Amino acid sequence: MTHAASSPNIFDATEANFQSEVLDASFKYPVVVDLWATWCGPCKTLGPLLEKVIDSFNGTVKLAKIDVDKEQALAAAFGVRSIPTVVLIRDGQPVDGFGGAQPEGAIREFLARHVQPAAAPAEAETVPAPVVEETPEQAIARIQQDIAAAPDKAELKLDLAVAQMQAGNADAAGAELDALPANLASDDRARRLRGQLEFARALKGAPAASELRARIARDGKDFAARDLLGVRLLIDGDAAAGLDEFLAILKADRHWNEGQARKRLVAAFNVLDDEELVGNYRRRMSSLLF
Repeated sequence: MTHAASSPNIFDATEANFQSEVLDASFKYPVVVDLWATWCGPCKTLGPLLEKVIDSFNGTVKLAKIDVDKEQALAAAFGVRSIPTVVLIRDGQPVDGFGGAQPEGAIREFLARHVQPAAAPAEAETVPAPVVEETPEQAIARIQQDIAAAPDKAELKLDLAVAQMQAGNADAAGAELDALPANLASDDRARRLRGQLEFARALKGAPAASELRARIARDGKDFAARDLLGVRLLIDGDAAAGLDEFLAILKADRHWNEGQARKRLVAAFNVLDDEELVGNYRRRMSSLLF
């Protein structure tokens, strides 16, 4: 019996659950895919090490094990030519990987490029302090004082970036975000803030929605106009219409402007709170890309 049977961080991936448990889930946390077979000697060496390392990351990354003999369609989708093959999926797309058995240190180094281990859960819960309501400006002042008192506490800088954005100080928020250390740059709050900044900056000096629609009516391949219209619709609260504009670009030319339509979609997914809407558009994006 594999470790997948006893760990919540490790599971067997099949055609039936691949979309939900691997592609959709990869928008929440990285998913490492281990393509293996029972007859493969190196797989027997690599598999237990992968499982051990994944579990040590305390749920910040998951391991999907694919038996290439049982799941030949999935193996073909990954273009597997030899096993073991390991692929890391993030935001619905393969972003890194390696082939062959690797020592534990190399596996940890591979994962550390994409995710940091979460702290093990505490044995006893502490009672949270009462939440004190404050304005964004008050939050900025308080956090700046905290940073002055503890300048090496990097997470305070992320708190400050979020407060600056809530106060409407996009440039200041961007400066704080850019200065974050690597382990915080991939934090969920940082990713959400990065998306908000991207949309705010995109609309600086942008034409009105009516002008953008007129440009698209004249030329359906005016992807620059369609991209800006999508951003405007998102900012104005019509999320589905905005996402539709990005999907239209992706369907017509997935490589336009270095894959900007996919980047816009991923940024929007990080910003939007409607889980049902986001899940629907994640699946539609994945069907065009994978």
